[in-house]
Amino acid sequence: MAAVRAAWAWFRAFRRTRPFWGGLWCIVAGAWIIRSMFFSFVLAVTGGWSFSAGYILGGSLILFGVVTWCAPHYRGLLGLMAVLLSLAAFVAANLGGYLLGSVLGIVGGSMMWAWGEKAPKPARSTGGRRRRRTTPEVADAAV
Repeated sequence: MAAVRAAWAWFRAFRRTRPFWGGLWCIVAGAWIIRSMFFSFVLAVTGGWSFSAGYILGGSLILFGVVTWCAPHYRGLLGLMAVLLSLAAFVAANLGGYLLGSVLGIVGGSMMWAWGEKAPKPARSTGGRRRRRTTPEVADAAV
């Protein structure tokens, strides 16, 4: 049971210090775009660049999601690139996985680009009431 708690605490710390959800949505979008290349609908145009574009653009989205998890300081560039690749997949790869892949990629890239590290939270006080801190300037002005 202690191992499960330690693993969950590690995962929680990992998730809170990285743009986890944006990376996850980009990975899902890339996988969906690659998977949509196997669908055979009459409306879909496949063959040539269209068939290769699904693998290239979908694989790039998966790569961007994983790199964002491993190196969060690249999140701005990778988020912007993920949005642009999702828009390109709409044109080049079966409507971007029949809209779902493009929408997930745009949402994930936007979440990666907008993510910012939060300042550490102050420790909670154990007392019931908060004590008011006085600075020397305030204490001098009161006298």
